[in-house]
Amino acid sequence: MDRNSLFGGNPAAVIIRLVVISIVVGIVLSALNIRPDEILEFIRRLMQRLSDLGFGFVETIFRYFLVGAVVVIPIWLIARLFGLISRKEDNGRR
Repeated sequence: MDRNSLFGGNPAAVIIRLVVISIVVGIVLSALNIRPDEILEFIRRLMQRLSDLGFGFVETIFRYFLVGAVVVIPIWLIARLFGLISRKEDNGRR
């Protein structure tokens, strides 16, 4: 498997880019006095409020999503791996 296609570029460069972007976003969020636990708590409260408003379908849809994801994501991953393998074979034949 080609590391560049897996990571979207040179793995070391991608990691450095992610670290730099994370630091910049951390500085901005810190300047706005936003902490990660506050973001997670906001999402939890939002879901609770939706549920309290009678939107039980959100929970049902989320369950459907989880059931579907258990099937779809492994198939997608296998197809992606086979696609990378077939591209390698095609490049080797030329």
